[in-house]
Amino acid sequence: MSAMVDHLVAEIIGLNVKLLACHARLVASTDSEALHDLRTTVRRLRSVLRPLRGLPGLDRVEEAAKGVGDLTTPLRDMQVLAGFLRENGEDRAAHKRERYLATACPNVATSHELNRLLGVLDQMPSFLRAQQRHGLLNKLRKRIGKRMDKQWKKLREAMADPAHDRHRLRLLIKRVRYAAEAYPDLSHQPAGMQKRLKAAQGALGDWHDHLQWLEQARHHSDLASCVAGWELGMHRAEAKSDRQLERLSLACFGEKPAQ
Repeated sequence: MSAMVDHLVAEIIGLNVKLLACHARLVASTDSEALHDLRTTVRRLRSVLRPLRGLPGLDRVEEAAKGVGDLTTPLRDMQVLAGFLRENGEDRAAHKRERYLATACPNVATSHELNRLLGVLDQMPSFLRAQQRHGLLNKLRKRIGKRMDKQWKKLREAMADPAHDRHRLRLLIKRVRYAAEAYPDLSHQPAGMQKRLKAAQGALGDWHDHLQWLEQARHHSDLASCVAGWELGMHRAEAKSDRQLERLSLACFGEKPAQ
């Protein structure tokens, strides 16, 4: 049991260090990937914590992490869109969004949401050790393993649903993938599964981007010239995501998902 608590504390400390590095990069505006890396680190933190839900005090960290995610999602979506526009010669539309992001991204560093998360994370290692001393983390390994098995079950059921929701599948795949990275000894995955999960997540992410861009085009006239291409791109992304989900299903269960 002590080894699992040690692993959990080490994960929390490591993620806190990464968040502090992202915070510094946002303050200094050193690179365009600082926001993306911040969001990835927060997602990994939430994956570490999700199997622990129900333990006293952990809801504060989960709420703080969710707050950072909610704050940064529209900014990251705009970053991805601006990058696409720049690569495809839509310089005026790209510049408009890049100019906004140049101010908005550094502001994340001083936001209440991020500083609240950093504050509660600073307290987490000592908090977990106190819980350990009082016996509140007994059977921690079994608890985490059961929660991870439930995540796999939800993903399998979602893939088997003929009317599966791509949004939900994308979320479930993220949860399973990041949890397996956080607790590799408890994932019980076949060889190569992480590669399949990543491919399916990437294909669904491409579909999601196109869906988001088309929604943006409904409200911003400077995106009108992109709509036809995005509609075609979304249909292609749908087909690719279906192929990747079929491969994932074959790797997981030895069968194709229901049609």
